[in-house]
Amino acid sequence: MSSALVARAAFNRNVAAAFARRSLRPLAVQARGAADSAYVPGGPIYRGTVNDPTPFPPPSKTHGSYHWAFERLLSAGLVPLTVAAFATSGTNYPILDGLLGVSLVMHSHIGFDSVLVDYLHPRKFPVLGRALTWLLRATTVGVLVGVYQFNTNDIGLTELIAKAWHA
Repeated sequence: MSSALVARAAFNRNVAAAFARRSLRPLAVQARGAADSAYVPGGPIYRGTVNDPTPFPPPSKTHGSYHWAFERLLSAGLVPLTVAAFATSGTNYPILDGLLGVSLVMHSHIGFDSVLVDYLHPRKFPVLGRALTWLLRATTVGVLVGVYQFNTNDIGLTELIAKAWHA
């Protein structure tokens, strides 16, 4: 009885090995043919060592410290701009009213964009992240058009807030 179990186990091992060789061979040949270099058993070879410094991207005005400085300048500039817009009437100074409207929309856009970058990055969510980023851009353009129309054809942003405040 034990010799039958040993024979069956050996037979099953030989069948499983032959099946694995036949079924995995096309994948290995395809992977080797698609690669530019020869197959290395330990995995891909990376240039450099662990002690080499990380290459940094070149500075850009839309990323990094320039972007951070613009966000802080816009946020700090909103305080005196808001005080000036409400200290004067929006109908007397339409340029100030327009600057306040555009600054508030851009401040909101940067804030929502930071949320998307932090939580729905396109590398992790390739479809949803990009779709929501473009939706945010389209919404920002739509709100800017609406603020322009409201400031030029209606009472303006500061007058609206003043009326709502006193209502």
